Amino acid sequence: MEFLDYTHNLWLVAASLSISMVAGFTGLSLTKGIAGQTVAMRKLSVSLAAVALGGGIWSMHFVAMLGLQLPIPIYYDAMITLGSILVAILMVGLALLLLHFYRRTPLILTLAGGIVGLGVVAMHYIGMSGLELCRAVYTLPGVGLAVLASCVLNIAAFWVAYGQRRHRNILLGTVCFGVSVFAVHFAAIAGTRFVAVDSLLEIGPLIGNETLAIGVLLSSFMLCGAFLLSGVTFLTPAAKTEPDPEPGTAPQGDAPGPLPVLRIPYEQNGQTHFIDARDVAFMRAEGHYTLLYAGAERYFCVWSITEAERRLAAGPFVKSHRSYLINPAHIVHFERRKDNGFCHFSLGAQTITTPVSRSRLPALREALGL
Repeated sequence: MEFLDYTHNLWLVAASLSISMVAGFTGLSLTKGIAGQTVAMRKLSVSLAAVALGGGIWSMHFVAMLGLQLPIPIYYDAMITLGSILVAILMVGLALLLLHFYRRTPLILTLAGGIVGLGVVAMHYIGMSGLELCRAVYTLPGVGLAVLASCVLNIAAFWVAYGQRRHRNILLGTVCFGVSVFAVHFAAIAGTRFVAVDSLLEIGPLIGNETLAIGVLLSSFMLCGAFLLSGVTFLTPAAKTEPDPEPGTAPQGDAPGPLPVLRIPYEQNGQTHFIDARDVAFMRAEGHYTLLYAGAERYFCVWSITEAERRLAAGPFVKSHRSYLINPAHIVHFERRKDNGFCHFSLGAQTITTPVSRSRLPALREALGL
């Protein structure tokens, strides 16, 4: 079996890396701040992000394939090529559904990254199976390296991007995602050999490099347009050194500042519900999320304690400890110790005590009128 020699067009290699970065930023930005949206709007945001990320994986792969220079002309089966992009979009969509409709635990983050990693590999090898007049020959170590690298790198990308939903995390997650898709493609290609074949085994119509280039150009154009739209909203707060305008806050500009958030979202049975902020006695940090205590009930909220403090800056909550935001209206007893204090809440049939750190005592005493 005689293997074909091949080289890469370095300009198209660089373009493929740029496409994966653009797709990563667009997809990760589209899902920022959707926790406060209705279930229907969250589904739409997740769908758009899946198209951006999955379409970016596909575009990166075929831009790189356009840069693969073989000594013979090659064609692609249109049906298999279309199937490869659908697989990428569906796998990414499944991962995003887990991240945005379930509690974001370490297991969920790892599972989501692994699903996307497998989706990247599946898209690559399905796309490669669509080659005509040329057959790809794989080695077991090459396939194993591609699968391992894809899963590890994408798990890392989602841990970074979803560890905290801040601008810095999204930018770092973009780099991790873009590099992972790029690295997996070329790691897989490094373990692949090509041989010429005479027969065609097409399932659907054939497309050549010229037609493929048009398709890739159109998909890249749409990705870049979405990237620009996402970038405008992403960069505007940084220019004003103000946070993103979120539901429950006043618009930027001449408005007097943030309005009190009247409702706080919480997750229950895979659905998002809302509770009046005045009915919440206190909020306690639980990893990257918070627990709401209201009456005899306890609810799970996707906000981190830092995000909750920002959103509820106008009241009625006071930060009494790095892990607690409390509503002074629900305190039934305040106990002062030497260097700290404790607040007691009567919730249902039980009394719950929360700590007050030394640095937070003055603000709490002021809120209580002491």
